[in-house]
Amino acid sequence: MSDPQTQIDAARVVLSEPEVRTGVMGTLAAASLAACAAVLLAGVMILGPGVAIEDGPPPASQNF
Repeated sequence: MSDPQTQIDAARVVLSEPEVRTGVMGTLAAASLAACAAVLLAGVMILGPGVAIEDGPPPASQNF
């Protein structure tokens, strides 16, 4: 068996609180993704399912 003090030290390492990261880049990226999704969803709701964007006629090809 291991020494009790070794087990206590190992338990303290496991139970220690993780370091808190205070980076704002992840938060900023998540906020921008949510904003883009909201704008796209609003565009879909405004256009609605009945709007069809048709392609124009194909351009005339030039034969040389």
